[in-house]
Order: sequence, then structure tokens, then C-alpha cells
Amino acid sequence: MTSITRNLPSPIRDLGISIVGKKCYTSLVENLNVGDIECLKYSLSKGLGLGIVVGGTIMKVPQLLLILGARSARGLSLPAYVMETLAYAITTAYSFRHDFPFSTYGENFFLTIQNTIITLLIIYFPSSSLRRGQNVASKLAATAISAIAAGATLYSLPKETLALLQIATLPLSLFSKVPQIQQNARAQSTGQLSAVAVVAQVAGCLARLFTTAQEVGDQLVAAGFALALLLNIVLGAQMWMYWGNDGKVKEEKGEMKVVAPVPVKAESTGRSEILRSSSPLPRASTPTRKWARKVD
Repeated sequence: MTSITRNLPSPIRDLGISIVGKKCYTSLVENLNVGDIECLKYSLSKGLGLGIVVGGTIMKVPQLLLILGARSARGLSLPAYVMETLAYAITTAYSFRHDFPFSTYGENFFLTIQNTIITLLIIYFPSSSLRRGQNVASKLAATAISAIAAGATLYSLPKETLALLQIATLPLSLFSKVPQIQQNARAQSTGQLSAVAVVAQVAGCLARLFTTAQEVGDQLVAAGFALALLLNIVLGAQMWMYWGNDGKVKEEKGEMKVVAPVPVKAESTGRSEILRSSSPLPRASTPTRKWARKVD
């Protein structure tokens, strides 16, 4: 078997080395040393990381489709998405500037783009909590310009400042989920929140904790993923609890309620009278007057 694995085509060999490195490729693929625990864990981490990056490119697509299909962002918190997008952008800039492997943070880059689009859609399809009368076009333009300016600023900041901002992603992650959790609890519904996106985020955070420990070892990044995991689990629990609730006030149809007469006090006489229905009862036919006449 090793005679085959040691003579694989160059494209396959080069791809394997680019993913797991020459040492682990030689140990696991060429020598078939499945007892190399260190290389097994590293290869698993690389595989998970690449899978998360690929999944991150479409993770929020179900959420986008839900909003566009319903033409509504009901149940989605604008402050929550703004803060979550900022946290993704900071982690992306921090990891890029520290030369971490793209497989350890790539999904944050794609999630930043997707969250920005969702934020614009929340503004474009305002819920009852936002005033529809305000100029939507100006809000969209201001949000887009702010997003571009924030990205340029994060890219140009020194590493020391980015480290402080990475610490700030912990409260950002907390406050980005709390408004959404509160809104779900208040409405007893998750509105247009996508169950697929929530489940994918839970799985992604679990995998990211493993890949961060194996490849990066940065406690700041790991703490951010741990907090995000906890809050996404809360959102997942709300999805299960409020499943089937649409958050709309349901009106009772086909029922007529009979209101009992209410005694009111007549102003003129001071006696209690019964408030009668506005539609009068049908009158009884007028009785025939009988005249008594003495017949001589």
C-alpha cells in the first residue's frame, strides 16, 4: 500500500502538503502511520477549518433567503446584527494582521460580508420597531459608507490596538446576542430568524474551539468563540421553545359574544334602568280595538 501512497500524482501530493505540511503528509499518507496522534489532530483541525471556511461562505444564506422571501425582517434585531458584524470584522482583522492561517478565521471574513447585507435588509424592510416614514435610502447609504470606513480603519490599525479591540469582542458578542434573545422572549417568537443559521453557528463555534487550540493557541480568540457558543445555544433553545409561533396577534374569527345588559342610572328619575340594544325589538302587531256598544 505504501508503494501507492508514495507515488501519488504531483497535484495530489502538493495539495496534501499545502494543507497538512510535509511532515504530517509524509507520516500519515506516505508511511500510513495512523498512530501519529499529533499529526492526526493537526490534520483533523485543518480539515475542520477548511470545512468551516467553506460553510461560512453560505452560512447566512438561509437567513438572507428568509428575509427576501417574506420581504420582512420581523423578529431580527438591528443592534444585534450591527454589533455581531463588528465583532466578526475585528476578529478577521486581528487574525489577518497576526498572520494566522486563513483556515482558522476565513469564515469570519465571509460572515462579515453576509451580516452587512442582512443589516442593510433589516433597514430596507423595517419592522414595527422602526419608523417606516424615515428616509430608507439615506439610511442604507449611511450604513454602507460606515461599513466601508470601519473596514478600512480596522485594516490600518496597529497590532496593539487590534489586540485591545479583540478583547472588546467579548462584550460585543455578549451584547450582540442579548437584544436578539430579549426580542425573542418578548415576542414569544423567533420571527424570521433562520434555524439553519443558528445550528450552523453552534457547530462552527464548537469546531473553532478545537482548531484554535490546535493551530493558534490564542486565548483571546478562543474566549470569543466560547462566549459565542454559549449565546448561540441560548438562541437554539429559543428556536425549539417558540417553534411554530409567528409572533403575530391572532384574531378570533366566527365568534359572536353576547353582552349582558348593564344597569345604568337614569339622570332624570334616579332609577336604575336597563341599557337596551340599539337595534329595537320587532314590535308586536297592534291589537284590534274592540268597542262595546249596548244593543237596544
